[in-house]
Amino acid sequence: MRRSWIIVVGIIIVLALGLISQYNRLVSLETNIDGRWAQVENQLQRRADLIPNLVNTVKGYASHEEQIFTEIAAARSRLLSAADPRAQMEASNSLDLALGRLLAIAENYPQLKADASFVRLQDELAGTENRIAVERMRYNEAVQEWNRTIRRFPTVLIARLFGMDARPFFEASPGAQQVPQVQF
Repeated sequence: MRRSWIIVVGIIIVLALGLISQYNRLVSLETNIDGRWAQVENQLQRRADLIPNLVNTVKGYASHEEQIFTEIAAARSRLLSAADPRAQMEASNSLDLALGRLLAIAENYPQLKADASFVRLQDELAGTENRIAVERMRYNEAVQEWNRTIRRFPTVLIARLFGMDARPFFEASPGAQQVPQVQF
């Protein structure tokens, strides 16, 4: 009788240790996602900080293009006030589209393209866009690992027990599939 109790207690201890181990792994993965998202936010903020300088430079040359400046300001405002990752993703995508139109407008002004401050800002923006792309990729990789892990058995049981759900991927904006047209 005593030996069977020892076996039962041993099994319970092993199961408890397995549960604790899996929970700690899930916490680590979730924290990794949060850290990756913070890096995406960092780069989005960098871009949002650069945009007013770029817009003001272009405004000096293209003062009659007021609609695009309004769209950029609205998109930037939505990005800065977005409360959760999904809202930030949507705001970032609309900002991407507006910036693309701004750079297309700049193509119509040869004196603007030659202006040193515009070129410097455009280079900074291009560098920032590359950084955002890298951080989005890293975030999506972390989300992929998380989503895969919480769907596997027996981890799915632990994830459901603690209310851990799948996370959204950062997806490209709807117009991103279109190839940009460059004319000389």
